[in-house]
Order: sequence, then structure tokens, then C-alpha cells
Amino acid sequence: MGKQMTEMLKGTLEGIVLAILSVRPAYGYEITAWLREKGFSDIAEGTVYALLIRVEQRGLVDVEKFPSEKGPPRKVYSLNAQGQECLEEFWRTWSFLTKQLEQLREGGR
Repeated sequence: MGKQMTEMLKGTLEGIVLAILSVRPAYGYEITAWLREKGFSDIAEGTVYALLIRVEQRGLVDVEKFPSEKGPPRKVYSLNAQGQECLEEFWRTWSFLTKQLEQLREGGR
């Protein structure tokens, strides 16, 4: 992944993770694996875990702990109402930006 892609991804990764959690609850490694499956191969697990801590602190997700076969309990994240509102704002912003960028690409029409 190039530097420009990495920088753009930093600005949208929270929305992407919230979108994943809007489909179903998941734990950090599941989210990282899904992102890698979808072509985001350079995303480090640490990046996803740090983001999950931030969205948890902001109250956008609910967290439930489940026993793990190895190691400490697994934290499973699910999108709550506040997170859903944040995701909807993300999609509105995304729609606006893509529309404006498409107009620029077409010569400002």
C-alpha cells in the first residue's frame, strides 16, 4: 500500500470499522482478518486494537467479554445507537466528499 493510500485510510478507518460492526459484532482479530481479506493487507492488528479502544472510550460500541481458548477473555464489540449515529454521519460525509471529488475529476462540472 502506498503512502497516499495509508494516509487516506487513516482518515476513514474508524468509519470502516463501524460499518463492519454494523453488520455483526466482532473481536479485534476478526476485524483485522476481514480488512485483510478485502485487500487492506498492510493494516496492523495494533492499529485496529487502538481504534477499538478509542471508539469504546467515546461510547460508540458496547463490549462483551467471552472466554478465550488461549489467553485472556476476548472482547467482542458491537455497534450501539451512538455508534450507529456516528456511522450515519460518516456515510453522509463520505457521500458528500465522493460527489465533490467526482465533480473535480470531471473538470468541475
